[in-house]
Amino acid sequence: MDKKLVVGIVIVVCILVLAIAIAVPVVRKTRGQGAQASLQQAKKWMSQTPLIDGHNDLPWRLKQHEDNKLKSLDLNQRPSWEITHTDIPRLRQGRVGAQFWAAYTDCFTQYKDSLRHVLDQIDVIKRICQMYPETFEIVTSTNGIEEAFQNGKIGSLIGVEGGHNIDSHLGVLRMLYDLGVRYMTVTHSCNTPWADNWHVDEPGGTPEFDGLTDFGVRVIKEMNRLGMLVDLSHVSKGLMEDVLAIPNVAPVIFSHTSAFALCNHYRNVQDDVLLKVKKNKGVVMVNFYTKYINCPPANITADVNYANLTQVADHIEHIRDVCGIDCVGIGGDYDGVETVPEGLEDVSKYPDLIAHLIDRGWGKTDIKKLIGDNLLRVFRDVEQVRDKMKNTLPDETTISRQLQQESSNVCRSKVFLGY
Repeated sequence: MDKKLVVGIVIVVCILVLAIAIAVPVVRKTRGQGAQASLQQAKKWMSQTPLIDGHNDLPWRLKQHEDNKLKSLDLNQRPSWEITHTDIPRLRQGRVGAQFWAAYTDCFTQYKDSLRHVLDQIDVIKRICQMYPETFEIVTSTNGIEEAFQNGKIGSLIGVEGGHNIDSHLGVLRMLYDLGVRYMTVTHSCNTPWADNWHVDEPGGTPEFDGLTDFGVRVIKEMNRLGMLVDLSHVSKGLMEDVLAIPNVAPVIFSHTSAFALCNHYRNVQDDVLLKVKKNKGVVMVNFYTKYINCPPANITADVNYANLTQVADHIEHIRDVCGIDCVGIGGDYDGVETVPEGLEDVSKYPDLIAHLIDRGWGKTDIKKLIGDNLLRVFRDVEQVRDKMKNTLPDETTISRQLQQESSNVCRSKVFLGY
């Protein structure tokens, strides 16, 4: 080979190597600068519109670990529990603008002392706000959310998780509303005497009511009359369809539910239901629990205890694509689950999720809808339905005492002579 040609080749190779050596750090720097710019943009938009998370179970952790004794810990510091996703510094770092705190009681309390337990959980949520007034403020309306946000506080709303907590009594439902409850999850992971939960959809499961009973429909209508959001997380598909088929039903929420099409778990919502939610103008707030994010067909590993931030973004975008941008929100389920995605380890990580969506091309209007505007719109619509029904008298229907769950309940005392 010609020596001049060899020398020429060597020179070209050296130039290419030098060019790559210079370019790689520049590309890395540019990418790093881009990611940092997206994060700063996310925080800016989150300072303008409150991020409203649909479901956080910190009150349940307090019940489990501290017996609701708030003096035994300082929420300005990280709790010492093995699983802990929430405290004041991390909420502030995560730019949380408003939070629905779950007043949850276990299904084993049904037909026993569920009402006592749910009142205890409502009480501890209110006491958190009283103990840390510089951070939290109890709110019960859309105006309250916006005012608290403008004042630099985390608007704190109460959601009762599980219809078993009303003990099949509309009077209890009304009193919970008066105590400040603004959504009720129609079931948890057990049936009530008037509604099916999600477990009946699993292979081998058998619906007890094929959704809602007539009394269950009355529960939904009374929630509409009160102005209480109807939460369809945890319920059966049949129940979702029954609620959405009620004439003139107010917009619903799914406070912590992900996309079934990406992860075939029956706690998630299926596409045909999403289309009905779109017509209803409701909102589905995406859950971060790894078991609801990383399962077939779109799982990236066989380990259901693992998921990542990118997959959560995929669920958000799937719901957006099927149901519309007005249909999607965020409901992390922090402190209610054992495993959360890599990149979303606790409540401090919301800005990272928003920055990732910005990197995917999401603009200001759509980001603001996702983080809070969609929930605010739904809540306003529910308030308007309430206002239109202000002359409608409370429903005085009682559930039949002939039901097996009622007739065999030794905890019941009967006063009305007509029974």
